[in-house]
Amino acid sequence: MRTFVMAALNVAALCLAGPAVAQDREDWPSSMTVGTASQGGTYFIYGTGLANLISQELDVNASAEVTGGPVQNATLVETGDHQLGLVTMGPAHEAWTGESELAPGVEHQSLRALFPMYQTPFQVVALASSGIENVTDLDGKRVSVGPAGGTAATYWPRYFETLGISPEISYSGANDAVGQVKDGLIDAFAFAAGVPISAFAQIAAENDVNIFGFTPEQQEQIVEAHPVAPFEVPGGLYEGFPDPQQTVAMWNFAIAHEDMPESLAYEITKLVMENNDRMRSIHASAKETVPENVDKNTFMTFHPGAVRYYEEAGVTIPDELKPE
Repeated sequence: MRTFVMAALNVAALCLAGPAVAQDREDWPSSMTVGTASQGGTYFIYGTGLANLISQELDVNASAEVTGGPVQNATLVETGDHQLGLVTMGPAHEAWTGESELAPGVEHQSLRALFPMYQTPFQVVALASSGIENVTDLDGKRVSVGPAGGTAATYWPRYFETLGISPEISYSGANDAVGQVKDGLIDAFAFAAGVPISAFAQIAAENDVNIFGFTPEQQEQIVEAHPVAPFEVPGGLYEGFPDPQQTVAMWNFAIAHEDMPESLAYEITKLVMENNDRMRSIHASAKETVPENVDKNTFMTFHPGAVRYYEEAGVTIPDELKPE
């Protein structure tokens, strides 16, 4: 009895000290895994910080796991191997409709949206000595597009095809890729992540590099052919690049499996949506992790726990995106 009373008091203390924790925790897992991406990318930083926040405030042992990125994360959540995953909406839509490169023909209809994260812009980094200053300069060059299964690895080859160029493509994590650029093993690293990208910041601080997105003409071609929108990367994010750059970007969402307890999904969504200052301390891109951006999901059903939070907060979720 003493143990039960002490546990109840601990839960009550958490409710008073931080975000309200659901009283009905019987069906909550004792631990959970958050699918992220490679080290050196924003997903890993964001996901690790999110897992730590959940552990601290909701008393669930959450941990981040390195993965191939959104394509793999969608399938890991669909199969129940991961409870939470980070996805860009392009790969997520392909998974939702059964067009995932990892699991073709399997409609990932057990995925449920929780909250918006940020926009992922596409950029390239190369040593200045390479003479590579434009995406068209990558034709015939050795180019890493990040880890297989990631947003960059999925979409950069498609962009190259749209623009009529044919690099020699390889796959590697963000930290490995910048190391290969510095060592001359590859000519450039074409990536996609929330800015500032830590791997880009590292190589720019240590080397004379070129970092670029798309020209206006290239941007127009890409936007017309792919599920992305124009994006301006702010100046001053990387050493030696004071001016903004034009590129394209894709939105990211945190997702869960439909079997996640409703009260847990509610508390996770509430925790993130009502603590933007803490999310921004994890990564600057989290400035876009706010309820106003829930409309960036136009196809995936929201988790009922997330719907409950948004309705309480006065945020409208379209009927077609609510669970039955």
